[in-house]
Amino acid sequence: MSTTTLNLDFAFGNFNYICSRVSLTLCPLVGDADGIEPLCYSRNVKLVDTLIFQPSTLIIHIIALVMTAIMIYHIRSKYTAVGRKEIIMFFYLYMLVTVMDLLLISGIIPTSTNLYPYFTGVHLGLISATFWCLLLNGFVGFQFAEDGTPLSLWSIRISSFVVFAAVTFLSIATFQTLGPFDPLHPVALWVVFFIFNGAALLIYVILQIVLVVNTLDDRWPLGDIVFGIAFFATGQVILYVFSLDICNFAKHYIDGLFFGTIATLLSVMMVYKYWDSITKEDLEFSVGSKQNVWEVKELLGEDEMAGGGLYGQQHHQGPPGSGFGFNGGSPAAGQYGQANFYEDRY
Repeated sequence: MSTTTLNLDFAFGNFNYICSRVSLTLCPLVGDADGIEPLCYSRNVKLVDTLIFQPSTLIIHIIALVMTAIMIYHIRSKYTAVGRKEIIMFFYLYMLVTVMDLLLISGIIPTSTNLYPYFTGVHLGLISATFWCLLLNGFVGFQFAEDGTPLSLWSIRISSFVVFAAVTFLSIATFQTLGPFDPLHPVALWVVFFIFNGAALLIYVILQIVLVVNTLDDRWPLGDIVFGIAFFATGQVILYVFSLDICNFAKHYIDGLFFGTIATLLSVMMVYKYWDSITKEDLEFSVGSKQNVWEVKELLGEDEMAGGGLYGQQHHQGPPGSGFGFNGGSPAAGQYGQANFYEDRY
């Protein structure tokens, strides 16, 4: 298929321009009967009689899986952190997206197989579900629903599955020309891929800025948000604008997909860093070396401040030799302590 017969100018609802510059998983299935081939792409390598596409990007995907597993491990170890069960779903989804990307981009699942459109549909569905899950995690800190409760967890799980199923169906219907959907004019899929996913990310960022400014004393988490957005935006620009230039300059050894995948990984790592910076562990239940508490503003009455604060009042109630001097227990066990805050949930 010759891409010279196609209009490769940027147009709303059209993947021709994008696919001519970077090899997305959907590019072999839209824009033309044989799909759209990028004008420049990374070299292939042959491994055990199998042709592997994008070998450099494949390495980054493997690194991303390892890093995601490490982040999941650390999240699971913070037993009392607010939103722990909710945010971990985002990282599980990102891991699934990475696995599907690895299988499709590398050619392990060939584009010529009849299963490729279905795997690509699942991949696109997982991408949108991941953005949606991240968006819903943005509301957790506002405690509209108590985090860790069935209402909070299942609302994210069910709605994310609905988004996954809807986008998967839309993608497969577009690839297979079902009903009004057409691979030559994939407007609905384009809107979901760029506008829906982008809007979910934008709303999440706004929510987190509001949360930090209005709720937390510490402003350092704003730096994590800025770095995360910077990494993601840089990756998207490299992917869709400079991929051809990078590919030609590197003589086909790497292309924009390589740097775009790295930037996406870095932005996901900043999501973890941001969540970790605003969720501090309860001292009593901490299992690691970090003994922190959830840092939120609490307005104390004048009489409490005059008595030395909550912890100051509790200090005189502890029996001799209690160690902490807080009613014989840990600092988290007071009237406003984290132990009482979490006991109903855990």
